[in-house]
Amino acid sequence: MLYRVEGIVIRSMDYGEGNKIITLLTKTNGKLGVMVRGAKKVKSRHASLAQPFTYGEFVFFRNKGLGTLNHGEIIESHHLLREQLDLAAYASYMAELTDKTLQEDESGALLFEQLKAGFAALLEDKDPQIISHLFEMRILDAAGYSPELEICVNCSSEQGPFRLSPHAGGVLCPRCARNDAGAIPMGEGAYKLLRLFSRMDLRRLGAIQVKPETKKELKKVMRELMDVHIGIPLKSRTFLDQMDKYSFD
Repeated sequence: MLYRVEGIVIRSMDYGEGNKIITLLTKTNGKLGVMVRGAKKVKSRHASLAQPFTYGEFVFFRNKGLGTLNHGEIIESHHLLREQLDLAAYASYMAELTDKTLQEDESGALLFEQLKAGFAALLEDKDPQIISHLFEMRILDAAGYSPELEICVNCSSEQGPFRLSPHAGGVLCPRCARNDAGAIPMGEGAYKLLRLFSRMDLRRLGAIQVKPETKKELKKVMRELMDVHIGIPLKSRTFLDQMDKYSFD
């Protein structure tokens, strides 16, 4: 069967001497794999379509399993996301996170729009850490692990200051937090931003300036949430940590 889809390349790997297999996050058909024959050859007309982060229209044949690319058109190459180290690191993290959490052929229309918006925000020079945390929250939503941030997840109290308990799946009031050694204290700024992240669409992200100490709190909280509920080791996240360490040392 012949398919025509809008998609973003979230993974690209060599296959044989001259081919590549790309994993697409599509607008209509979820995540799927497509063989791009001859993509490694210098004069290949499809080489650019097989580049990571490329957003385009892909036409391919597929019966079961892997498709075979027939034709394609680039809508946005996102070449700067591959050429600038910091942008490449964050874009790789978002792409790998999507690839590892979304099952083959699973519906991914919302994540497609969020990933596309996230890449656009990176290119608009918005804060990459904030973009990545917003995308992590959308991943948690898609996986069914969106944290409860408005009331105590244990007793429904609205009385703060709250601490976040990744294992409980949300915030705990002062009384309930005493019984959870893993509950993480948060400043007012970090808590307000978390609540904002829980309902914000990346397509509506404006300019957000966040204090370094608040960003540090956010990173700790989001890492704990992702590790407890998603728990997938990612090479791109390890590289981000190394890059951050180098930047601040």
